[in-house]
Amino acid sequence: MTKTADRSLGTGGPTVSALGMGCWAIGGPHARQGNPVGWGAIDDEESKRALRRAFDLGVTFFDTADVYGCGHSEKLISAALGAVRDEIVIASKAGYTYDEETREAPGENGDPEYIRWACEQTLRRLGTDHLDLYQFHLGGYDLDRADDVLAVFEELVAAGKVRAIGWSTDSPERAALFAKSEHCKAIQQSFNVFGGNAEVLALCEQRGLASIVRGPLGMGLLTGKFDKDSTLPADDVRHGWDFRTGGQAESLRRLDAIREILTTDGRTLAQGALAWLWARSDAFIPIPGFKTVAQVEENAAALNHGPLSADSLAEITTVLSRTS
Repeated sequence: MTKTADRSLGTGGPTVSALGMGCWAIGGPHARQGNPVGWGAIDDEESKRALRRAFDLGVTFFDTADVYGCGHSEKLISAALGAVRDEIVIASKAGYTYDEETREAPGENGDPEYIRWACEQTLRRLGTDHLDLYQFHLGGYDLDRADDVLAVFEELVAAGKVRAIGWSTDSPERAALFAKSEHCKAIQQSFNVFGGNAEVLALCEQRGLASIVRGPLGMGLLTGKFDKDSTLPADDVRHGWDFRTGGQAESLRRLDAIREILTTDGRTLAQGALAWLWARSDAFIPIPGFKTVAQVEENAAALNHGPLSADSLAEITTVLSRTS
């Protein structure tokens, strides 16, 4: 068993832990046009304890966004980790509109003036003078207008407010547009053992970019905590999930088929899912979400188990091809 080695946040970028912390859930409840886009109720003190515990366990990469809790996630990171700011790498995002007071996130805005404003607000809430990585959050933004977005992100780098840039998108064309910038160090994409956009990953590998993985645990599906009788609260973005029929039920069936492989060498299911990503690509930096210290401890312990073996990786591919 070999501990998972640290990874580079893009060629020439800072070295970070191979596991980051995704800080969406700790933002707490917020809504878009009446629909929940948070992960339900949170305990701020537990969130801060969890952030500090992650750092104590060797996690140095923390990914958030201004819209997570409408600024709340960023404030928690500042409160919990402000004293070690120089020892961690913070990534945030902009593009969704939000109201800090009402916790409403009504829409989208990629205009340069808005991005400049959003960056200032993020720096204020984080209590820092720079962002290590600033990412455009609108994954399907109009490509014809994306050069203007890239230009304002470059402007923020030139001003010293941002050290590197990226785009959170599953679109190879959009990823390629940002990748042409020397300051682009990462593309954030959805990927896990059930699938992802291999073309975006290939671009990251070819261009020397980090591939920051959102949804590495399938928004909780890959942790093993759900069964056919599971339900989720009304203020959880996953509240419409149906574990008896449809996509979630199918995912549970496929998970059962690979459970034994993922849990080799004493791993939990979540640790196996993270190990699969590390085995799949050296570019991957998964950022599982969390609400509790216990979740942080379980995810961080995956680093000690290292990546899955090449044989296990191949076996999972074979098994999933039979169950698809």
